[in-house]
Amino acid sequence: MAKKKATSTIRIRQIRSVIGRPRSQRRILEGLGLHRIRHEVEQPDNPAIRGMVNKIPHLVQVVEG
Repeated sequence: MAKKKATSTIRIRQIRSVIGRPRSQRRILEGLGLHRIRHEVEQPDNPAIRGMVNKIPHLVQVVEG
């Protein structure tokens, strides 16, 4: 039997509002599954998600633990 690889995840929290932000930044937040300030989601830790977070570091933060 093949062993299942343990996938690591990261927790992402929205810390700023999308009011007045460009449409592309709003769409990134929607893609991450964030809807409001202080909302947290757990996403797989892969280059695609990290790239999305790196595009909007002023709107989100990666939560430890």
